[in-house]
Amino acid sequence: MKIRTIEQLSDILAEDLAWRKKELSEVKSLIELKDISEQKHKLFLRSGICILYAHWEGFVKLASNSYLEFVRMQKLSYDQLASNFVALAMKEKLKETKDTNKPSLYIPVCDFFLFELNKKSNLPKEAISTASNLSSEMLKEIMSILGLNFADYSTKSKLIDEKLLKSRNEIAHGNYLLIDREEYLELHIEIINLLNIFKNQVENACLQEKYKRY
Repeated sequence: MKIRTIEQLSDILAEDLAWRKKELSEVKSLIELKDISEQKHKLFLRSGICILYAHWEGFVKLASNSYLEFVRMQKLSYDQLASNFVALAMKEKLKETKDTNKPSLYIPVCDFFLFELNKKSNLPKEAISTASNLSSEMLKEIMSILGLNFADYSTKSKLIDEKLLKSRNEIAHGNYLLIDREEYLELHIEIINLLNIFKNQVENACLQEKYKRY
C-alpha cells in the first residue's frame, strides 16, 4: 500500500495497534481468571508469552516498513534525505563490493556519491526485517536505520531479551517454562507501553520531517 500522507500513516498504525491491543487484552483476561485448573492456567500463560511477542515483533515490523513507505512516497532526492536513508538505499550497491578484491566493483558506488545524489531516491520496499528474532540489539539496528532514538528502550533491554524473547523461544522450541502470573501481567504492561512509544516515535518523525537532511 502506498502511504503518501501523515494521516494515512497514522491511520494504519492506529488501526493495526488497536486490534493487537484488543487481542492482548483478551489473553490478559484469560490469564487473570482464577476459577480454572492449574493446567489451563499454565497453558494460558505460555500462550500469552508467544502472542505478546508476536504482537511486539509484528507491530514494530509493520510500523517500520510503513514509515519507510511514507518516506519513499515523498520522492525526495538523495541529497534531501537523512544519511540513514541514503545508507539504506546504498545497501544493494554495497553488497556487491563485499568480500571482493576487484576495485572495479567500487566504481558504481563512487559514481553514486559523485554524480547521483541530486537524483530522485529509490528506497527499497519492505526493507526492514526483524529476522523473527526482535531482540534489543535488532531493535536498536532498526531504529538506527530509521533515524529514531533508542534511548527510551535502553533500560528495557533485559526485559526484551530475557523476559520476552528468551521465554518465547523456550516455549516455541517445545521446552517447558514456568511463568508466574504477576510476572506476565507486568510484562504485558511494559510491552504495551513500548508499542505506544514506538508508534509515537514514528509519527513524530514524520511530523518533524526527521527523514530529511538538515
